[in-house]
Amino acid sequence: MPSKYFRQLTARERSQRSNWHLARYLAFVAGAINAGGFLAVKQYTSHMSGIVSSVADNLVLWNGALVLAGLGALCAFLGGAICCAVLVNWSRRRHLRGQYALPLLLEAALLIGFGLLGQYLQYHAWLLVPATVSLLCFVMGLQNAIVTKLSNAEIRTTHMTGMITDIGIELGKLLYHNRNAAIPAVVANRTKLVLLGSLLGLFFAGGVAGALGFKYVGYVSTLPLAAILIALAGLPVLDDIAQRLGRRG
Repeated sequence: MPSKYFRQLTARERSQRSNWHLARYLAFVAGAINAGGFLAVKQYTSHMSGIVSSVADNLVLWNGALVLAGLGALCAFLGGAICCAVLVNWSRRRHLRGQYALPLLLEAALLIGFGLLGQYLQYHAWLLVPATVSLLCFVMGLQNAIVTKLSNAEIRTTHMTGMITDIGIELGKLLYHNRNAAIPAVVANRTKLVLLGSLLGLFFAGGVAGALGFKYVGYVSTLPLAAILIALAGLPVLDDIAQRLGRRG
């Protein structure tokens, strides 16, 4: 049943299947936000390596405004991860069914706000562009922390560097020729390779969808992404609300 499936995606009882399925949805969303966000603010917001490097470069070049902008983006990403940890642990201590649902609903709300208010960027770019970069970085930090926590840091969905490295490692194992049968063979983890490949493919597909959506529809193209997140998290939150109301009654 679809309702049972969606409840399992963010439930407190985790399985490898639910982890992988949720990660695939979020990889698509992250790719779309990252690519669409670049068209909006001319900056990628999911990978902090480039932002930290840009802060260092601009510090050496004495470009104070860009240093502050980079630090703001970094702090926003960090703030998103902190917020996710607070929400998940708050839900866990209260034994809520959807322990990972609240961060997804917060992400959906932020995307709705971005989609509805983004049209004003062109009129107040000096103020709203830095705010938009910070918002998107916050969203990326929030989402990356969700999958990191539920998978015990085995899966990431908002940046591909580590994932592509892991794909390369597994492909290296796959291509390795085991000549000496007297020692343990080098064996690739094919299941992991399929998972990582699917996440990479969905991140790319999301990027294409996000870029096309922003190019032809504009900022409201984030609304379908928010709808995906609401579909993933809505039922568990409604279950918890109903349970709370039932106790009070």
